[in-house]
Amino acid sequence: MIGLDTNLLVRYITLDDPVQTRAAVRLIDSLTPQDPGFISMIVMVELAWVLEASYNFEKPAVLSVLEALLRSKELLVEQAEVVSRAVRHFAAGSASFADYLIEQSGRSARCSYTFTFDRKAAGSAGMRLLK
Repeated sequence: MIGLDTNLLVRYITLDDPVQTRAAVRLIDSLTPQDPGFISMIVMVELAWVLEASYNFEKPAVLSVLEALLRSKELLVEQAEVVSRAVRHFAAGSASFADYLIEQSGRSARCSYTFTFDRKAAGSAGMRLLK
């Protein structure tokens, strides 16, 4: 198994750099279910942020990318169950994917709740607002 960084996935998804895209496609297309690529939760958060902030992907397009990565048999997403729950909540809510993943990671670690100063995260992602 090999790890995949955010910038490699961005090249593969956006096809924005001819040289790096070719290399990314060649690498990712060589992965198999027996020898998958590993995507950390940090990479998932960075990827969602980069696609929205730098490439102007709308939320449905970001969701499509995240869901495709989770479904791929050639990729292993760290704590896929936690990430999948965060993706589902992100689809239905108004907070950022990062906020939902933070909250779901806390739940997975058996936190009673997660505190935040972010009102949107407290309202939509299920965190508690610290006053």
